[in-house]
Amino acid sequence: MQPIIKVTSLSYYYDSLPTLDNISFTVGKGDFLGIIGPNGAGKTTLFQCMLGIVGGYKGEINLFGSDIRQSKKTLQKIGYVPQKKSVEQTFPATVKEIVSLGVIGMKNRRDDIDMAIDFVELGAYRNKRIGELSEGQQQRAIIAKALVKQPELLILDEPTTGIDSPTQERFYDLLTKLNKDKGITIVWSSHDMNAVERLANKVACIDRKLFFHGQSEDFFGNEERMKSYVEFAMQSHMNLHFGNKINGKDKLETK
Repeated sequence: MQPIIKVTSLSYYYDSLPTLDNISFTVGKGDFLGIIGPNGAGKTTLFQCMLGIVGGYKGEINLFGSDIRQSKKTLQKIGYVPQKKSVEQTFPATVKEIVSLGVIGMKNRRDDIDMAIDFVELGAYRNKRIGELSEGQQQRAIIAKALVKQPELLILDEPTTGIDSPTQERFYDLLTKLNKDKGITIVWSSHDMNAVERLANKVACIDRKLFFHGQSEDFFGNEERMKSYVEFAMQSHMNLHFGNKINGKDKLETK
């Protein structure tokens, strides 16, 4: 079966230094892939390359069998939730208006908007201003916006940062429901390794380079592999930091 995502020899350079270095992996239909890595590992840059937000990378990215540099149509099958940012409390848009932004230019999607709002359990808040909601509710509204066009693939970039533990658990339940009940393929980056172990069937460990990609139990169930990954991440960051100092390039910012 053709993979939903196929990344081959992906490298991306910022200021002549690698943000991503020769990364290759695949994601199959129905997979729940958890991507782990420290801050600055290149997770956000990886997603931005996959979504065509940034170009100039080396290698190849195929989504649903098509190279994204040749066709952007496949992006219509993808819902994207970027890193959580605080919402201005006086922002005038309602939950329903925010969710409707996910189907701009599409006709007769009112029912889809209402269903997406109900699915994330915000039906009672549909006419509330987004700034009046709690952080967890705001994040669910952003999820609804990503879901309203009924994507086949959902990409989430550290979506629970700054959210309290009970709200995180409700959010994790929602992701499981999307994956199991709706059959949506999920790629999700997180610092919560316990949650990744519990929810994801596949895991990818990156720190500019790909350390591991495979079954979740093959990583979390192997103490030596987990120990090696921690050492790999620490060594990688030391090399980057002190290498930049030596070369006088301590301005690299990766995500």
